[in-house]
Amino acid sequence: MPDDNNLFPEEQYQDQHEKSKHIKFWEALVPIVVLVILLGYNVFIYGDSATSGPNQFALIFAGVVGAMFGFSKNISYNDMMEAIVDNVKSTSSAIFILLMVGALAGTWLVSGIIPTMIYYGLEILNPRFFLAAALIICCIISLATGSSWTTTATIGIALMGIGKALGLPLGMIAGAVLSGSYFGDKMSPLSDTTNLAPAMAGTDVFTHIRYMMYTTIPSILLTLIIFVVLGFFYGGEVAQDSSDLVSSIQNTFNISPLLFIVPLVVIVMIVKKAKPLTALFIGTILAGIFAIIFQPEIIMNLAGSKTFDANTAYKGVMNAMIGDVFIPSGNEILDKNELFSSGGMSGMLSTIWLILCAMFFGGIMQEIGALQKISDTLLKVAKSTFGLFASTTFSCIFFNGTASDQYLSIVVPGKMYQKAFKDRGLAPENLSRTLEDSGTVTSILFPWNTGGAYQSKTLGVATGEYVWFAFFNIISPIMTLIFAYFNIKIRMLTSPKTAKA
Repeated sequence: MPDDNNLFPEEQYQDQHEKSKHIKFWEALVPIVVLVILLGYNVFIYGDSATSGPNQFALIFAGVVGAMFGFSKNISYNDMMEAIVDNVKSTSSAIFILLMVGALAGTWLVSGIIPTMIYYGLEILNPRFFLAAALIICCIISLATGSSWTTTATIGIALMGIGKALGLPLGMIAGAVLSGSYFGDKMSPLSDTTNLAPAMAGTDVFTHIRYMMYTTIPSILLTLIIFVVLGFFYGGEVAQDSSDLVSSIQNTFNISPLLFIVPLVVIVMIVKKAKPLTALFIGTILAGIFAIIFQPEIIMNLAGSKTFDANTAYKGVMNAMIGDVFIPSGNEILDKNELFSSGGMSGMLSTIWLILCAMFFGGIMQEIGALQKISDTLLKVAKSTFGLFASTTFSCIFFNGTASDQYLSIVVPGKMYQKAFKDRGLAPENLSRTLEDSGTVTSILFPWNTGGAYQSKTLGVATGEYVWFAFFNIISPIMTLIFAYFNIKIRMLTSPKTAKA
């Protein structure tokens, strides 16, 4: 995930806790109900294009509804605007990463890096086992890098291309990529969320990781089994002679294993704890250099020039970074699916627009105390140990769907429930595990959340299309509830008799 050090200051949390005392529960719910109605209607009217403008206005409209309640509670316009600005600041790194991912996707395409990955992938990967292989590959890369965003922006894009060429459903491919990417994001000590969750709960990162294994390993194994089964159902239907596809790719691009140097450099940089933005920038520049070396004809076509010189090289690479690129291969399957196309940095602008509008809604809802009020209500109804786990789980998902930020989905419930877990004699790793099982992985299930918006745009698949196949992300919060209900691996500070499921 993006590296973000703006971790919701303690004084801001206390301020919202005080404001939640002034707003009523039904008042806190009204803006959310308005938002859900508008989002649902937008999908009905606009379909997949709802995120290209209608949903953005829905978020603003619902935020204004929340502001009306804020004014009635004597919360000033300036205070609400300040909260919105703070929210936008917290997503600044994500916005720049989005832009850099757009540039990277363009240069990795015209340099032949992605086509080379697809070329070798078609020759090596069996369609029946492709989904399972994609899951495992993304698990390994994300474990090594600690970043789901970097994994999807690099190997994830290539796997989407391979699966697309094989004729597998896009949502299904994205589900496998995301499931593997978020497994590593949860379990890697290099991940920011993996360090954030135990910090909020009051335990250390390695105790947290060891304790997460109890719920995470069964979740990923169940996910793997599902994708193996789906592979036999869908892989058998799409199994075909890929020689035409391979030949078309080879005729369009200069394929070379040397092109793997660029993604390897990016992965090594992330493993060495380089900032994602730095790694993606260097990966983009290297790919631009490799494009000039390996694909001069494509660069000339992009620049609209018949001669190859310094100006042509600069213009061709720059066009790939900033705008729409489509490289026809002459193969009907490849061209029909727009396999060799990229939107560059400009293609990310609608997603950035969505994130900004989500931060408008989330900022107002935080400032008027609405989110805190709903969370406090959930805490009050948690009368049993299982109820406490369930309230924590639903709070994390709730904040992902309303505050539109996965960090808030970990920080706020972590602060809220820390004392409640301790009072019930529950070890802090119970809370940290629940925060990760429910907060980290469910951010991609909401198209207006920064995680959902980013992954949808990066992989080129609508959230509504992949959400049904992001099995790991769906199973994880269910698994943590199953463990809580049956009192499996619930570590106590004192005697287990103090907790009743």
